Amino acid sequence: MTGASRILVCPNCTASNRVPAARNAAAAKCGQCHNPLFTGHPVAATASNFAKQIAANDIPVLVDFWAEWCGPCKAMAPVFEKVAAEFEPEIRFLKVDTDREAALSAQYGIRSIPTLILFRKGAIADQRAGASDAASLRTWLRQYANHSSPRKGEGRAGVEA
Repeated sequence: MTGASRILVCPNCTASNRVPAARNAAAAKCGQCHNPLFTGHPVAATASNFAKQIAANDIPVLVDFWAEWCGPCKAMAPVFEKVAAEFEPEIRFLKVDTDREAALSAQYGIRSIPTLILFRKGAIADQRAGASDAASLRTWLRQYANHSSPRKGEGRAGVEA
C-alpha cells in the first residue's frame, strides 16, 4: 500500500480499519464485519467501546454526554444528528447516555448536560457545556475537521445545511 492512510474504528464491531487517505471514507466498509464505517448518524458509546473509539481513531471524536430526561439534551439531539451527517467522515460522533454509563460520566467529570468533549487520539482537545445551535457547533468543529465547511451535495441524502 502506498500513500498515507488513517485508522478508523468500526462503530459496530470496534475493529481497526486502515483506510487510504485518498479514499472516500464515507463509503468505506469494515474489513471485519463489512458494515459501513460511517452512517451519517452519531453512534451510541458504552464503557466497552468508548476507550477504543476515542484513542484508536485517527480522526477527532466528538462525544455528546446526555440523558433522556434532560430538556436541553433533547433540544441538542437533532442539532448533533444534523452536524454529524455533515462532518462525517472527518469527525466521528458518539453519544454517551450519562444514566447508563455513569462511570464514563464520572471519569470525565461531567457535571452538567449536555456536555460535548472533542478527543484527538485519546486526549481531550476541547469541550463545551450546554446546548448549541447548528451554526455555532459547525463553527466550533471547523477548526478540527479536515475541511473548512460542510460539503453541500456530498453528504447523505435528505440532509439539509
